[in-house]
Amino acid sequence: MSAEPRINDRIRVPEVRLVGPSGEQVGIVPLAKALELAQEYDLDLVEVAATARPPVCKLMDYGKFKYESAMKAREARKNQAHTVIKEMKLRPKIDPHDYDTKKGHVVRFLKQGDKVKITIMFRGREQSRPELGFRLLQRLASDVEDLGFIESNPKQDGRNMIMVLGPHKKKTEAMAEAREAQAARKAERQGYATDEAGQAESTDEVAEAPAEAQTETPSEA
Repeated sequence: MSAEPRINDRIRVPEVRLVGPSGEQVGIVPLAKALELAQEYDLDLVEVAATARPPVCKLMDYGKFKYESAMKAREARKNQAHTVIKEMKLRPKIDPHDYDTKKGHVVRFLKQGDKVKITIMFRGREQSRPELGFRLLQRLASDVEDLGFIESNPKQDGRNMIMVLGPHKKKTEAMAEAREAQAARKAERQGYATDEAGQAESTDEVAEAPAEAQTETPSEA
């Protein structure tokens, strides 16, 4: 079944409640009169509420309306952000270098507006020392507290201990900031290139000046 509204001659009712081009209420008029007004305004008669009694119709440029609606829907899809859960796995006795690397990934994920599932993997006798994993998770949460918060507290899950960090900023906000930063970097690069070109042009003019002076022939007295 088509979701397209009925327009113009496709409307099959004796009368309609008519809305004008600017949203003004015209009132209940015969269908023939509504179609006549549509021709006078060079617009379409569009049924906007088919279940009303009588149906509500509006005078509009239907082609323009469809185009604008499609553009709005496209923009909404473009700005729509889906929450993504990233995962980062650590060992309870992780060395400082590996910890800094893993923390860097967590920071990047949170800046992007994503949630991060932190998993501490225990092996062998490490399973008898869950406090090692708990302290590591607490340390990581503290190190990134300016970007995220503990959404799900550490809990044991078999051989693993799991904690979920949530970003302070929503995905849409993070995406908007990223686009602004990218635009700023692009503008800065363009400005730098323009400055370099201007400096090069000035240097060329200074270099050519002596050559022009040498070509001049002194006038004889």
